[in-house]
Amino acid sequence: MRLDDTFASLKQHNRKAFIAYVAAGDPTFDLSLEVMHTLAEIGADVIELGMPFSDPLADGIVNQMAADRALKAGMSTRRTLDLIRAFREKNSSTPIVLFTYLNPIFTYGFAKFQEDAVAAGADGVLLLDLPHEAELSKELAENPGLSHIRLIAPSTPPERVKMLAAQAEGFIYALSRSGVTGGHSAPAETIPAQVAAIKAHTTVPVCVGFGISNPEQAALVAKSADGIIVGSAIVKQVELNLANPAEAVRRFTLPLIAAIR
Repeated sequence: MRLDDTFASLKQHNRKAFIAYVAAGDPTFDLSLEVMHTLAEIGADVIELGMPFSDPLADGIVNQMAADRALKAGMSTRRTLDLIRAFREKNSSTPIVLFTYLNPIFTYGFAKFQEDAVAAGADGVLLLDLPHEAELSKELAENPGLSHIRLIAPSTPPERVKMLAAQAEGFIYALSRSGVTGGHSAPAETIPAQVAAIKAHTTVPVCVGFGISNPEQAALVAKSADGIIVGSAIVKQVELNLANPAEAVRRFTLPLIAAIR
């Protein structure tokens, strides 16, 4: 699988992963595709692709506005899968993880979505509002082609950390702080201890996101984590440069990638 192979290669070369989040179809299908290709070209190891949704409760204002722009541009679950197919026409190696909520997938059809997502070229899915214990979670295991990424917050109780870590696939998304997405605060000083507590229960890579918005923060977090996840700060570049977002994303993201290499 692309995701496992990517992390295995990174470990072999003693490198940390750079995971970039963008909203599918923001600001348009074609410009979003250009942003994705740009991120892959400059060294993003994994692309986390947000599926536009009308009620993204876990997202801060930057990502909410990105989802709104994408929806107004005609994006949907099906069009998001089309975007992945278009990306795969030129890029067969960069893993793509879908970042989404339960409602769009449930509406699409759980089994059908998993089948179509894998066929389109997706490698993983992070369902923000589906508790691990929910009955529907069992259906996720029916398609081995799609890794199911676990989210662990600083406030997650130790026993739950142990359970989530033990069953993790692909990589673990460790939140640097609680709350919604956004680069409005620096990553917590407790990250090394948090990562160590997770790693005590798994060999799956632990990547940290939320609040990373400059090279200094990226380098600091990468010292203890297997990778970093940058979302809102990249999405903000799209918002500020709607006519040519790919170039803006390139200029902003290159120093972040360089900082962890």
